[in-house]
Amino acid sequence: MVRLTRAQQQARTRAAVLAAAREEFVEYGYASAKVDRIAERAELTRGAVYSNFPGKRALYLAVLADLVEKAAPAASRWAPGVPDAPPADAAEALGAFARAWLERLPLVDDTAAGGRLHLRSLVGVVDDEPGRTVLAQVARLEALLLGLGLEACGPPGGESAGPPARRVRLAELALTLLGGAGFLAETAPGFGDPFDRARACAHLAGLDLADTWAPSHLPYVTPAAPCRDPWSPPEGAVDHLTGDPVDLGADGLVAVLGARRLGAAEEAVRAARRGDQATVVVVTGDPAETGALVRLRVADLAACLRRVFPPRTWRPLRLVVDDTAGVAAALGLPGADDDTEAAVRVHAGVLAARAQGRGAAYAAATAATDHSPR
Repeated sequence: MVRLTRAQQQARTRAAVLAAAREEFVEYGYASAKVDRIAERAELTRGAVYSNFPGKRALYLAVLADLVEKAAPAASRWAPGVPDAPPADAAEALGAFARAWLERLPLVDDTAAGGRLHLRSLVGVVDDEPGRTVLAQVARLEALLLGLGLEACGPPGGESAGPPARRVRLAELALTLLGGAGFLAETAPGFGDPFDRARACAHLAGLDLADTWAPSHLPYVTPAAPCRDPWSPPEGAVDHLTGDPVDLGADGLVAVLGARRLGAAEEAVRAARRGDQATVVVVTGDPAETGALVRLRVADLAACLRRVFPPRTWRPLRLVVDDTAGVAAALGLPGADDDTEAAVRVHAGVLAARAQGRGAAYAAATAATDHSPR
């Protein structure tokens, strides 16, 4: 018999725990599930379960993430048949996105607990105040990502092209409608027609929301501090939107945002200079739960987005979830946590400006750079 390495044994144990946990959550739901029963199902000790997952919530989030990953196995593998161009207009994009999202609705023969798992339901799972705050910030990030996809589409009605109008509020409305559909599917199964909801999402594109990006705090943001610090970017960073490697040494902006500051991601996108790369690095003080929650929601949304938009839609945005805070440490930000908001401007291989606090991404992106050689 071939002897397994320690890493292989850990991977096998983790897979056994996840499989057992999924059975437990399908049968009993989150609230009534027991870690002891999960250990029995996996034929492991309770200690073996806790050595891989710190608690039931972390285990539940890992099961959901595993479901999402199996539904879309490789982030960099875009769905066959997706054209190398965005949909013709926002209405077409919203309809297609809604149809992809609504596939998570429970099937008729699903149990109540199994249906909630299929829905990726977090009701009763993330119900403490810190968790709710993170979810609100993640929702703002999701709206930004969908909004950027909608902005890449042609204008409704074939109007003359100009600068893309902001469509984040439109994305917020669509996600609200779909979120409500998911909640009704959980509490009142069988209510409503998914195809009607997809058509309703498409019709939202015709609303005039007078959407603009003009945060009131930007005029009061403290300017970034110029610097000429050497920069040796960590390797191995991966874009959670496309699965592609991220070059943290490229000219542009690197914004380090804690899980409770994700709403500031739009500053990095809107303030970035033409041709620059805007990288948002998400950090947290609790990788096992908060980090897992962020990764789950981003992966779940990205799986739907990839079925509608081509990979280049979000360029030059890169989204990195940094569980170990390695990027933050390399930037001289030890102790990065859920409330971190900091940014640097990278130019010609060095750090040219630094900013911290509210508006850091905007300050760093708009900072002047010294083009002279060192």
